[in-house]
Amino acid sequence: MAFCSKCSTPIEENTKFCPQCGASAHPKTANDPDTTVLYDSADIEKNKLMAALAYVLFLIPLLAAKDSPFAKYHTNQGLILFIAGIICSMLLIIPIIGWILAPIISIAITVLAVMGIINALGGKTKDLPIIGKYRILK
Repeated sequence: MAFCSKCSTPIEENTKFCPQCGASAHPKTANDPDTTVLYDSADIEKNKLMAALAYVLFLIPLLAAKDSPFAKYHTNQGLILFIAGIICSMLLIIPIIGWILAPIISIAITVLAVMGIINALGGKTKDLPIIGKYRILK
């Protein structure tokens, strides 16, 4: 059982606000990129697969689940990874430095995509490292 960080009242697991003082039961801090409590659990369950697909083909969830805030969140991160991949492929034009950096960045993009897929299938909206703070889709 969790406790309210403001008044120390016991709080049930799925409660979003403290019944005693009304404070957020799961306040988001600067060090906590997980914003899952802000999304509807029914939307998360319904659109997990679309959200995971966003890291492979961001356009499909953007069109198929356009009304889902959960899918849109992951589509945004998938779009940013896609843009990073395009920039990475442009690095190959630069002799020597580009040839060294492009494979390293490609591996990093792949790792971020796998992390995003795991988060999406797990029903989490946790910002990915480095790119998570950027928003293209509102």
